[in-house]
Amino acid sequence: MRYKGIIVEPEMRDFFAGKICPPEHTPFSKEKIHQYIEKCFFKITPAISIEQSIFSKKKYICNRCLNDNQEEFVEFDCARCGKVCVYCRHCINMGRMTSCTELLLWNGPMPKFPKRHDFKWNGTFTKLQQKASNELLESMKERRNHLLHAVCGAGKTEILFPAVFHCLQKGLRICIASPRTDVVLELFPRFQQVFPNTIIHALYGDAPKQKGLAQLVIATTHQLYRFEKAFDVVIVDEADAFPYTFDLTLQKAVRKAKRQGAPVALVTATPSVALLSKAKNEGWGYSFISKRYHGYPLPVPRFESLWFYERQINKGRIPKKLAQWTKIRIERKEPFFIFFPTVQLMQQAGPLFQQIHPDILSVHAKDPDRKEKVMKLRNEEIPGLLTTTILERGVTIRNVQVAVVGAESKIFTSSALIQISGRVGRNANYPKGDIVFFHHGISAQMDAARNEILRLNWEGGPNEPHGN
Repeated sequence: MRYKGIIVEPEMRDFFAGKICPPEHTPFSKEKIHQYIEKCFFKITPAISIEQSIFSKKKYICNRCLNDNQEEFVEFDCARCGKVCVYCRHCINMGRMTSCTELLLWNGPMPKFPKRHDFKWNGTFTKLQQKASNELLESMKERRNHLLHAVCGAGKTEILFPAVFHCLQKGLRICIASPRTDVVLELFPRFQQVFPNTIIHALYGDAPKQKGLAQLVIATTHQLYRFEKAFDVVIVDEADAFPYTFDLTLQKAVRKAKRQGAPVALVTATPSVALLSKAKNEGWGYSFISKRYHGYPLPVPRFESLWFYERQINKGRIPKKLAQWTKIRIERKEPFFIFFPTVQLMQQAGPLFQQIHPDILSVHAKDPDRKEKVMKLRNEEIPGLLTTTILERGVTIRNVQVAVVGAESKIFTSSALIQISGRVGRNANYPKGDIVFFHHGISAQMDAARNEILRLNWEGGPNEPHGN
């Protein structure tokens, strides 16, 4: 294609459009990139900006992740430029950004996306789902931010389909982001099935290379560090999840990744009071669904004391109640999750559970086989998984039963416990199930989680099982 009389290679345009990245992180040669720089097809910015404060003290800002926490910048003797450089520790896992690194932003023609897309979804909405779907669609048409607040298992993903289809038909580029890799892995095949002729990419740490220019990107929020003014719509799923709510750079990344005026939709089952207030005060669209798609109430957690559970596991034995609960699940052939407050305690417990059944596995955030282990449970190849809070959301297993060990631990906030409880009873054929909080003393967070679930069930009204 020609742009201002100059031939522009589509491969170059498609790779760089909407991205911010250093030349060495691209598949193109230095010579090729230099040719495009000479023709003014790139804006060049330093990876680390240096500002001088009124007290003559330097202030560093990372232009990839927008980190400005001065404690996360490190000075070092740089072999590349031969000077004292600074690098950002905040996004070091995505490649080191230094003050002598240059970032490229595409300044040439932007690609045009197709407007013809197949929509292959034959499901039906409940009245509440249809209302929320219409409200979200209206917000996208009006380019207005939107908060979709719906209980676990309400069918939030399906509610997104019509709005996403509308945006695709307008030739818009969409990003669905989540703080959790597991959510990305869960969403990707579902959207591929519904939009079979749309180019969709899943972006997460160590994701395989994918062909084509994606019109729909499903990514972890960390991957948005790599984008700038790329998307016409951004949807953040599980918007209350760690680390998104605690890391301001991830929230900045969402704003950086979207075009000016592009709407943002936040999707969550457990919005904070601050988020609800923000949506109200700033005139966002708002949808609330207090009931699961199949019409049955949310399973209410029960509390079971498990005194000195940590001491018992350290001594090489599973507490009696926990062992009995596990054996019942295996006898009934019910898949299960057992959540632990720490990786260390889970790893100590792992071999003990394998004495009950050798195929019981454990999984945590840094486990390279996490995806495969979850798939084994889904395919009924293993009886259950021991896990940390990494699987508290975004994972759906038919007829799964759930236990939380040490539910009184600080890591288990009320929102985390609500999300964990939400793993149970999601399937219309198995709308009930057991969710038990094993504890060494009932915490305020445990009480808050159960009370909120009871409140939502009351607000949802009497059971009205839905046909689908």
